[in-house]
Amino acid sequence: MASIFTRIINGEIPSYKVAEDENFLAFLDINPLEKGHTLVVPKKEIDYIFDLDDETLQGMIVFAKRVAKKIQAKIACKRVAVVVFGLEVPHAHIHLIPMENEYDVDFRKVKPKFTPEEFEETARMIRESPIRKNIQTLNYQPGSVLITLSGLIF
Repeated sequence: MASIFTRIINGEIPSYKVAEDENFLAFLDINPLEKGHTLVVPKKEIDYIFDLDDETLQGMIVFAKRVAKKIQAKIACKRVAVVVFGLEVPHAHIHLIPMENEYDVDFRKVKPKFTPEEFEETARMIRESPIRKNIQTLNYQPGSVLITLSGLIF
């Protein structure tokens, strides 16, 4: 049986999409720890993140980085936490959580509630956010290696 994330990817269940490419999807968590809490999933259904092949894992991290930069540009936060956590959904995923302090990523805390309109507005803000000027976007090719020094690409 397909996971709930696969059903979201296939459009069978609605979501608040933030970013998508041919291999990955990012959408708002409907039980967020903070405004802008986003899930990044590979379109290929694999239960455990460390069971992903190396190319998919590398691509997922690069995709998550681009999404995190967009979140940080639109949601007030010091950083965007990267968390791999949870056993409820048998589909590899990364949580991107805007944070001001460590308490913001405590999964036991009382979670904020948002209306569907607030979710949609948050998703739209992140989706339409350009990546900050000091961040270069590159076309990532699975299996490639990228090293940067002072903005120079080798």
